[in-house]
Amino acid sequence: MWASSKLARFFGVHASPSTYDSSPYFHLLLVFYTAMNYALMALNFRLGVTKAAALWMFSLYQSTLGNSKSRNDMSRHVFAREGFLVVHNAWAQSSTVDAYISTESPLAKAGLLANIGPSGSKSSGALSGIVIASPSNVNPDYLYTWTRDSALVFQTIIDQYTLGLDTTLRSEIDNYVGAQAIIQQVSNPSGTITTGGLGEPKFNIDETAFTGAWGRPQRDGPALRSNALITWANYLLTEDNTTYVTNTLWPIIQNDLNYVAENWNQSTYDLWEEVDSSSFFTTAVQHRSLRQGVQLANAISQTSVVSSWTAQAENLLCFLQSFWNTAGYITANTGGGRSGKDANTVLASIHTFDAAAGCDALTFQPCSDVALSNLLTYVDAFRSVYSINSGIAENSGVATGRYPEDSYQGGNPWYLTTLAVAELLYDSLTVWNAQGSLNVTSLSLPFFQVFDSSVAVGSYASSTSTFTTLTAGIQDYADAFVEIVAKYTPSDGELSEQYSKTDGSQLSAVDLTWSYASALTAFDARAGVIPASWGAKGLTSTCGISTGGGGGAGTVAVTFNVDATTVFGENIYICGSVDALQNWDPNTALLLSSADYPIWSITVNLPASTDIQYKYVRIDGSSITWESDPNMEITTPASVSRARIHEREDKYAISERERPMR
Repeated sequence: MWASSKLARFFGVHASPSTYDSSPYFHLLLVFYTAMNYALMALNFRLGVTKAAALWMFSLYQSTLGNSKSRNDMSRHVFAREGFLVVHNAWAQSSTVDAYISTESPLAKAGLLANIGPSGSKSSGALSGIVIASPSNVNPDYLYTWTRDSALVFQTIIDQYTLGLDTTLRSEIDNYVGAQAIIQQVSNPSGTITTGGLGEPKFNIDETAFTGAWGRPQRDGPALRSNALITWANYLLTEDNTTYVTNTLWPIIQNDLNYVAENWNQSTYDLWEEVDSSSFFTTAVQHRSLRQGVQLANAISQTSVVSSWTAQAENLLCFLQSFWNTAGYITANTGGGRSGKDANTVLASIHTFDAAAGCDALTFQPCSDVALSNLLTYVDAFRSVYSINSGIAENSGVATGRYPEDSYQGGNPWYLTTLAVAELLYDSLTVWNAQGSLNVTSLSLPFFQVFDSSVAVGSYASSTSTFTTLTAGIQDYADAFVEIVAKYTPSDGELSEQYSKTDGSQLSAVDLTWSYASALTAFDARAGVIPASWGAKGLTSTCGISTGGGGGAGTVAVTFNVDATTVFGENIYICGSVDALQNWDPNTALLLSSADYPIWSITVNLPASTDIQYKYVRIDGSSITWESDPNMEITTPASVSRARIHEREDKYAISERERPMR
């Protein structure tokens, strides 16, 4: 029973052990699969043979199910299909990368664990469950614990444990939970637990506050920590450990998610700790955290938070769309003055990956056309930046960094950003194989043309030669990024923060814990490991936020700003007399950003040379308060690319609800 249920978890299928163990066919399949897997790995079979073998095994197993529509049979059906596709993915890959993973994987795991207190060999002085970012204490000094880095590291550890990949990690997880319960309560320069302190980015490794100057707040930390702990809570619920979830995990999670719900629409430093604005990565992981939080709250009957968290999750999903740049990529931050091409956006997609959502563009899933278009733009931005990328073909991987304008520590490629590209591509391949097809849209066409210049917009089933050509090319492309990392990994397996843009030598902080975690997650993605779903499937958005930046034909981009003070749960919207402003419908009104709070802003493409009336709307859940009369009016210009409307005063009549004057 243990082996079969753990194997099922490995493939990301969530059901009780009896779902699989009750069938004699499952046991036969398990033995057959294991024997075939080891035999073929030993013989190093390549694509042509193994794909046929995988499909034959799947067809054989599928025939045992007949026409049964029972839930358990369908669960086994899904398991079988995912399982064989994982095997196929593992067989059809680069032997160079295979060799690197077999060597580096245990070294990366050891490097990661060495940086966790109290017993990690390189984490002297760190208390139990505390993750040091790096043992480096000079140029740069990373001997601190960051909430973000720690959460991403423990998301990796928790996934490995709950998916049955490493069941020795339980004590590490328990120690992390205990440490975070303490860290949450530490007063710091950002505040206390009730006054903003959860946005503090880093602490001393003895669990005391870091009081030096820093880029604060950083609002991704609470979201990432809650994501990791909710993954752990969901697993424990399947083990009937509800008491621990309710009494120990839930208070930590609730603190974090209340902070997210209350502060997501405030400015934040980005994950690189440099730009204070709104950030795509932060917004994406915050959205995931609230969706997961709602599911957990319902599961353990903590329903008092469901309404407010759901409302803010919907607002976050709306706001997430506003980062799209019509040039074909995601703008990483609303501020900063850079191009916006940034690993921030690639990391957001892999850390919000939900295979159940398929190639959903609304949540920027890895295989969505928006994510693939963005990836191509991001990668190509580095081809001419680093000399170690010189002469590399367009359809091959290159070293990538944070963003092309980077100058920190010399502005070099990072291991974790290069591996993130590979991970996004592996995640995409897993989904395409599982669904048996891929779609090429006008937006993703340039990406797919890298691998087949003759490909056209359309849907391609896995039985077509186009599907085979594209996925084989993308597999090689993904492996090429890992090969870059392998090429510049020293023989001892150490992964620093950066590697030199001129010769690939190790640079900046040594033994970066995040680098080791990124290696492990990329390796798992290559093996087809599917993390638990967080609820991205089937989400819809009716917010109508404009994603345009420069106006289309016959339109001009108009920026609206209003000075408005709000309380927790309130947000400011705009609607007006034209389609682009939702024709006065407050239910689909456009959400403004409060990145420069108390100034709320939005840019909307409006018809040129048009008289338009509009109002701001204050919405708190189901309560709607219109701005006081009269309606405001603008006449949009005829030819300029952007206009700005700046309202510097709060015009809300809080005591009355006024409809717009028609």
